[in-house]
Amino acid sequence: MSNTGPVGVGVIGAGVISDNYLANMTGFPDLRVLFVADLDVNLARKKAEAYGVPSHGTVEALLAVDEIEIVVNLTIPAAHFEIDRRIIAAGKSVWSEKPLALDRSAAAELLAAARTAGLRVACAPDTVLGAGIQTAMRAIARGDIGEPLTATTMFHVPGPEAWHPNPDFLFAAGAGPLLDMGPYYVTTLVHAFGPIARVAAVSSQSHGERAIGSGPRQGETFPVEVPTHHAALLSFESGQSAQSTFSFQNALARAGIVEISGTEGTLVLPDPNTFEGDSTLWRFGEDTPTKVPAIGSTYGRGSGVVDLARALRGGEPETASGELAAHVLDTLLAIAEAAENGQAVDVASTVAKPEPLPATWDPAEPTW
Repeated sequence: MSNTGPVGVGVIGAGVISDNYLANMTGFPDLRVLFVADLDVNLARKKAEAYGVPSHGTVEALLAVDEIEIVVNLTIPAAHFEIDRRIIAAGKSVWSEKPLALDRSAAAELLAAARTAGLRVACAPDTVLGAGIQTAMRAIARGDIGEPLTATTMFHVPGPEAWHPNPDFLFAAGAGPLLDMGPYYVTTLVHAFGPIARVAAVSSQSHGERAIGSGPRQGETFPVEVPTHHAALLSFESGQSAQSTFSFQNALARAGIVEISGTEGTLVLPDPNTFEGDSTLWRFGEDTPTKVPAIGSTYGRGSGVVDLARALRGGEPETASGELAAHVLDTLLAIAEAAENGQAVDVASTVAKPEPLPATWDPAEPTW
């Protein structure tokens, strides 16, 4: 295992999202994608061949490759913890798709194991590293809205079963709109305000089963195991507040809404599930808003793997850290508990508020 030059990367999980990761990571000069693994070895082979990755095969074979320093875990949420634990045991750092785990103890166990082994755990979403959200964070940091006070976020869609060929896992434990889409919005809020202290929430479920709307399984029904709508009030350690909704049961789709208001104005951010998009600044006393053009990286998923690789080489903390992901998970689980029990829930964990990245941050720029 080298401590210089591009960082060797392996990918576990050759499903739909792997195309986004592989297309980008194979073009980033700070990374060398060496292996694709999947339970379906034939699918792993196809993905490796499509993106010029030299090797493919089983998870066991991937973990035995010494040159691999970071393993990108793109499996379904229910498998994240077990796969991440195996990655750490093999002496490799983890980039995990969200959520980091399905419960707080599992997330804490992963972070503790990595610390003991001198390894890193980082986690999606890395959309927050893109030009869209980072430009907004720099605008807030320089005082464009004065003192930030409140936020509103909204993710309302009919549901992913209309387009996803295998949507079952998105309605199972560890997913639903709260744990599938919530990380994009709550991570953005933590970047803006810092850690969350307390939440209150309500939830509902519109249908006990849903039908797949496209692909080879079109028309097949599957059970819905989790609430498909959550509405939450979030209180932050620093005194700010936010109201957020996450829904798979709205016929009128309104997603990607993030508005942050302060003493001098309101900033409308781009969709936090994208890497780009301008912001719009509304100031008190002005009838016309001001466009805040996005400046920075607009590369897609896999940017966070570069952030982790550079942190490994340079020794500094990664921005999309496992600690941040664990705090976001703690918050989302607290929302679910508050809705179920009808009582506000304290968020026990905390995390340092991430600093905005410089406008020059670029995952496609070679570092070594």
